[in-house]
Amino acid sequence: MFVIRWILGRIILLLNAVFAPKPLTRTAEAQAHVAQKSQALSLYQYPACPFCVKVRRTMRRQNLPIQTVNAKQDEHKQVLVNHGGKLQVPCLRIEKDGQVQWLYESSTIINYLNDEFA
Repeated sequence: MFVIRWILGRIILLLNAVFAPKPLTRTAEAQAHVAQKSQALSLYQYPACPFCVKVRRTMRRQNLPIQTVNAKQDEHKQVLVNHGGKLQVPCLRIEKDGQVQWLYESSTIINYLNDEFA
């Protein structure tokens, strides 16, 4: 089972690289505003997870410089479990006004990004 998942993961990553969406073009001022606004966001994800790829494609399409965190690494996995409440990816960490919110589910994350940045 591990071998099949590994192969499928590599196929997903290859197809994502080949068919990557074009990033949105903004003025320098607008892009700087988006970059500043997205500094408070982190995406906890697995590199070959299809739902994580879906969110990363949206991030690329909207040209959002959001930090991605590999949740397979033990220290990041513990942060996700201890602070987010569960080990599930993708998970968007949103820090706003000193409070942290953890947003799960790819479609919910994509809707949030569309509402905030589109």
